Amino acid sequence: MKVLVTGGAGYIGVELVRALLESGDDVTVLDRLYFGGQPLEEFAGRIRLIQADVRDFDGAWLSDIEGVCHLAGLSNDPTAEYNPSANWEMNAVATQRLAAACAERGVPRLVFGSSASIYDGIGPGMYDETTEVRPRGAYSLSKKFAEDALLELASEEFSPVILRQGTVYGYSPRMRFDLVVNTFLKDALLYRKLFLHGGGWQWRPLVDVRDVARAHMETLRAPRDAVHAQIFNVMQENYQVRQLAMLVSGSLALTGRHVELVDAPLPALVRDYRMSNVKMTQVLGFTPQITVLESIEGLLRRLPLDGYAELAHPRYYNIAWMTLLESVQESQRAFASIY
Repeated sequence: MKVLVTGGAGYIGVELVRALLESGDDVTVLDRLYFGGQPLEEFAGRIRLIQADVRDFDGAWLSDIEGVCHLAGLSNDPTAEYNPSANWEMNAVATQRLAAACAERGVPRLVFGSSASIYDGIGPGMYDETTEVRPRGAYSLSKKFAEDALLELASEEFSPVILRQGTVYGYSPRMRFDLVVNTFLKDALLYRKLFLHGGGWQWRPLVDVRDVARAHMETLRAPRDAVHAQIFNVMQENYQVRQLAMLVSGSLALTGRHVELVDAPLPALVRDYRMSNVKMTQVLGFTPQITVLESIEGLLRRLPLDGYAELAHPRYYNIAWMTLLESVQESQRAFASIY
C-alpha cells in the first residue's frame, strides 16, 4: 500500500514508518522536521520525504496515495496552551483540509491520531466511544473539532477512522520525556525523586508507542465495513499515576538505585479518567499488549544509567523546544534589524 504519514518524523510517526516499511508498504512522510531529521536517517533511501508544514498542505502530495495516517500537529496540552492559534491551525483546520483533499482526490482511507484527552473534563469514570464528551482545553477542543470534521466528510468513497490514543510511553528515535511514564523514568534517573501530585491517585489510560503504530496499521488495512467513520479507543491499560511511579522506582531498585516518592500539591488542572478498549478488541481483534513494566525495562536497556544529564536537553520536551526555537528566532530578527 502507498501510505502518507503526516508527522512521520515524530515520536509516534517514526515508529509507524518503521512498521509500515517492515510490512512492505511504500511510505511517504510529510513533516516540517521541527525537531530535526535524525529520527528518519535509518530510513534513508527507503521513503519519500516531503519537508513541509501540514498547514500548507498541497493536494498534489496525495498523488497515488492509497491511505493516510495523520499524526502531524501539536501533541499535548502545554504546547496547545502555549500557542493556541498554531494549535487550532494545525490540529483542527489543517486536519479538516487534509480530509477534504483526501475525499476530493479519491483516497479511500484516513486514520487520524486523536487523543483520549477528549474525555478529560467529564470527571472521574470509565468511558467508551459512545460517551458524550465535553472537552475543556485548547488541545482537546481542537481534536474534537477535527473528529467532527472527519465524520462529516465520510462517504461511500472516503472512510475516515479516528483513534483516541491514550497517553503514550516507550522508546522512539524521536524520544520524548514530557509524557508521564517517560518523565518519571527521566526524573528518577536524574533526581532520584518522583513527585506525586495529590498522592498520585489520578487515573490515566496508557499505551506503548509501538502498539499505537500497530493500531494505525490495523485500522488502515481493516475492511471498510468494520471501521468506516468509527472511533476507537487505543490503550493497553488504565493506570493510577502512583502505580506508574512505583513501577519506575521498583525497576530502578533492581539496578541498585533508590528513588524517593514525594507527595506534592495538586496542580490547577487535574486529569483523572479511564477508558475502555473493548471496541477495538471486538471489532479488529487487536488489543495493545506492551505493558508499562515491559516498556520501562526496554527504556532502561537503551538509556545510559550513568552520565544521563543529556536527558534534560530541550529537544526531548515539546514545550521547551518550542520556547527555545522562538527565542532563537527572536534573537535572529533583532540581529537582522540592527545590521
